[in-house]
Amino acid sequence: MSTTLAPTAWPAPGPLPAGGAWRFARELRAPQGGGEGAVLQWLMRRHSSFSRAQCVAVYGALSVVALGIGVGFWFAGAPAVLPLAGIELLMVGVAFWVCSRHSDDAETITLAERELRVEHRFGRGLDRADFRVEWVRVEPEHGEGSLIELSGQGRRMRVGRYLRPELRMALARELRLAVRRECARPATPDAFVEQQR
Repeated sequence: MSTTLAPTAWPAPGPLPAGGAWRFARELRAPQGGGEGAVLQWLMRRHSSFSRAQCVAVYGALSVVALGIGVGFWFAGAPAVLPLAGIELLMVGVAFWVCSRHSDDAETITLAERELRVEHRFGRGLDRADFRVEWVRVEPEHGEGSLIELSGQGRRMRVGRYLRPELRMALARELRLAVRRECARPATPDAFVEQQR
């Protein structure tokens, strides 16, 4: 029997930068029961130029102007302009609706009490997977710059859609470091009992 070791596509994580600050994660609170580890959360959102409220305001202002021009042409003797303005507003409204459906798309990764939860919101859908930190793997999907694949216990999730490709390696390093730190932290008695189930 022979064993072959293949190098990973990404280097092993190094220590945190000076000052101990996370680049992508934020520390939320200490877990229940006063444990030592903090809850870490990574939130990556789709870049949207307009929020839903701003889309409605812009569409309302555009409607007032277009209908005002259409009514003005109606009184000036060109009645065909008003239905064309209505068709234009209908098409712009559909385009705003399609864009605003995805304005809240986001990926959230939460690390707390030896569990890594990954949520991906897209449109009205939500994908969620929970991983035990002892079993999770953080690897590139294909190579450098590709999505980050989190896998373990028969589940897989890909994250990093809303990051530039050159930042995905840094996110993977940070996730690996956080997972390793969480694994090195002593388990609470409640976590040990849950693990035995």
